[in-house]
Amino acid sequence: MAEAKPVVEKAAKTKPAPTAEAAQTTKKAAKPKRSATAEAAPASAPEARKAKQPKKEKVVRDSFTMPKSDYDMIASLKQKCLDAGVPVKKSELLRAGLMMLESAAPQRLLAAVSSLETVKTGRPAKG
Repeated sequence: MAEAKPVVEKAAKTKPAPTAEAAQTTKKAAKPKRSATAEAAPASAPEARKAKQPKKEKVVRDSFTMPKSDYDMIASLKQKCLDAGVPVKKSELLRAGLMMLESAAPQRLLAAVSSLETVKTGRPAKG
């Protein structure tokens, strides 16, 4: 009797396989329909889409340490943008700041960097 149970379980496990094949058959049947639609579209349309969309740049995740006052300044700037009807993320604000610094005169950039207080790097102590 112990041998009969595994046979029943194996039979139950093999039942999903034909349904998976049936699903693949339906997917295969759907593919020609999609390609027929693509063939009906003008050939220049996909090329135009590729030309308009610039290649997405990879994003990099990073962390940094800053004084609480600077962090509060980010919240204040976010609120100013929201008041103007423009929702913005912290990373977007930082990127906008980088663009502004990039376009600034070298003397102005150096003055801004010199005016910052130095911050000990790493995670703040728990407390």
